[in-house]
Amino acid sequence: MDFRSDNTHGAHPEIVEALMRTNQNRESSYGADSITARVRERCRAIFEHDVEIFPVLTGTSGNALSISSMTLPWGGVFCHEDAHIQRDELGAVEFFSNGAKLFPLAGPDGKLQADVVDRAIHAIGLEGRTAVPACVSVTQATEAGTVYALDELRAIGQVARKHSIGMHLDGARFANALVALNCSAAEMTWKAGVDVMTFGATKNGAMAAELVIAFKPGLADAIAPRWHRSGHRLSKMRFLSAQLDAY
Repeated sequence: MDFRSDNTHGAHPEIVEALMRTNQNRESSYGADSITARVRERCRAIFEHDVEIFPVLTGTSGNALSISSMTLPWGGVFCHEDAHIQRDELGAVEFFSNGAKLFPLAGPDGKLQADVVDRAIHAIGLEGRTAVPACVSVTQATEAGTVYALDELRAIGQVARKHSIGMHLDGARFANALVALNCSAAEMTWKAGVDVMTFGATKNGAMAAELVIAFKPGLADAIAPRWHRSGHRLSKMRFLSAQLDAY
């Protein structure tokens, strides 16, 4: 057995087969293909919401593009001190937002606590000198392998709404959490207050494919140019989407 990382495993055979099938056909480029359209419709059905999607190669890009779409250069992003955006992404959020500041917060079992987030946002907003509160980012399942209960997610979402800031969900292991909670994808995202999420597939069988999913109306307009400019709007987008479609 290999306990280093779920990234060490190969791609699922059904995803490899989907790529081989996709390779036999011609399709429109830059996301105008039928497979990307099918992924969009499937996501709308799964999440029970009129979402917009943006396939990307990595979770780092997904997180950075998602958060930067809600965060001005002087914005503050509140996350757990062990969050991937804090410990593993080399300042990607700061880079794509042109200078936003992360505020890592402690919490047991890798989870943010709503009251701690509330106090931190209030303090930074009141101070008015470090950053302007813009976004809170939660990870589901967490880096510690734990899972937020639905009431915990909703409590954080309520804090975000109270302070009129955005809520991002890093879902690198979203499917694992979904099975653990035995709930709907809608309950774990927009119904809990999530505005945008990074949906992970690489850690669960894809070769290299993640998906930014925008729930908040109008947010897709802020993500689209960042997605294009960052180099993640691939010309042969169908090969990314085929992985997600099979997944």
